[in-house]
Amino acid sequence: MIKNQRLLKSIAEERVRRLFRLSKSRVLSSGGPDRLSARYLDIAESIIKHYKIAPGHEMKNEVCKACKTVLIPGATCSVRLSSTNGYVVLACRCGEEKHVNYRNTI
Repeated sequence: MIKNQRLLKSIAEERVRRLFRLSKSRVLSSGGPDRLSARYLDIAESIIKHYKIAPGHEMKNEVCKACKTVLIPGATCSVRLSSTNGYVVLACRCGEEKHVNYRNTI
């Protein structure tokens, strides 16, 4: 049974990555977020919750928590650097900001 659980989790992780890539490509092709890309992210989120897997680095840092859209610079968000604090600010169209560190703090 343990082998099956590992197999199921690996399949679920692959499906989540694929859905995220599909959502990202859909946003890039349409020029902005649409209902289909949001649906892809909803399905990915439900898979993550059902199988209790980690969302992964790309999904954690590149999805807006407020409106659930993929953050793509120039298409769905704007980017600025906070050089004194050492992080990148991704500002979504909905007004939510995401801070991603790019400098190690000592």
